[in-house]
Amino acid sequence: MEFVEKNLDLDLIILDLNMPVMNGFEVLQKLKSDEKYAGIRVIILTNYDEIDNEIRGLELGAVDYIRKPVNIRSLRIRIDIHLKLKQMQRQVEEDNVVLDRKVAIATKELVTARDITIQALVGLLEARNLESYNHTMRTQLMMKKLCEHLSQKAKYRDIMTEGYIMELTTTTPLHDIGKVGVPDSILLKPGKLTPEEYEEMKKHVGYGVTALKSNLDPTAETPSFINTALEIINYHHEKYDGSGYPNKTKGKEIPLPGRLMAIIDVYDALISKRVYKEAFSFEEANAIIRKDTGSHFDPDIAEAFLEITSEIEKIVLPYMN
Repeated sequence: MEFVEKNLDLDLIILDLNMPVMNGFEVLQKLKSDEKYAGIRVIILTNYDEIDNEIRGLELGAVDYIRKPVNIRSLRIRIDIHLKLKQMQRQVEEDNVVLDRKVAIATKELVTARDITIQALVGLLEARNLESYNHTMRTQLMMKKLCEHLSQKAKYRDIMTEGYIMELTTTTPLHDIGKVGVPDSILLKPGKLTPEEYEEMKKHVGYGVTALKSNLDPTAETPSFINTALEIINYHHEKYDGSGYPNKTKGKEIPLPGRLMAIIDVYDALISKRVYKEAFSFEEANAIIRKDTGSHFDPDIAEAFLEITSEIEKIVLPYMN
């Protein structure tokens, strides 16, 4: 605490809970007690059997936790994510100093949506597995590339504005946020799911919608940014022929964000190795997308996606296992 007192510009503390003299909870309470420490983020270290400690630490102001034994690669990714979030937070704070009321009102939607996104993203990337981070990066990059390509087509030119592409790209990481509600025994099962387990896994869509809506003010208009996120979450497992879930929505009745996310999510699953399957080659994945065009995928979007698969391959390779 003496060191912190002399270095109030600290960005991040990695804090063990089990320490002599002053334990981690006491440090968190001290940091929480004074506004001058508000800019310091804390990641707590816990053991696998310390669920209550994780919850208590988060309640006391920690922004994330990681379980021992520490995976250094995972920890480095966490640190990178939180430093980027801190940088973004600092930028917002600096902007608010110079913005007048008119601009502040105009940016309120973005700030609110950003805060919700950040909270959900951190939860999504918690200590489940490293592949969650890679999956997020790949799908986000694919969404941006696909939307930019669609924006060059007459049919989508007016829809795919720069602002809407940013909304879609930024909310892509939220598509599977509901999986935080799926038990570890199912989510991390080292094998193929049983029919009963698969039905439980499918509930992640509803969990995600509920989680995001719970952060909204029911008396205020929902920002378009959040509506886009909800459409991605709720519809990314629907199929163009109506055989998907959870609502068997069909064709163009599926909102555009859901139709976009459907092809991106499936493609990423195909090219990724899983405990129950090997990764398909890019050529094999392309063939499957082509075969399922019109049944699983919107024909227009699938055609556009297949036009840029060579570019897709290049941008996702750095995030492959």
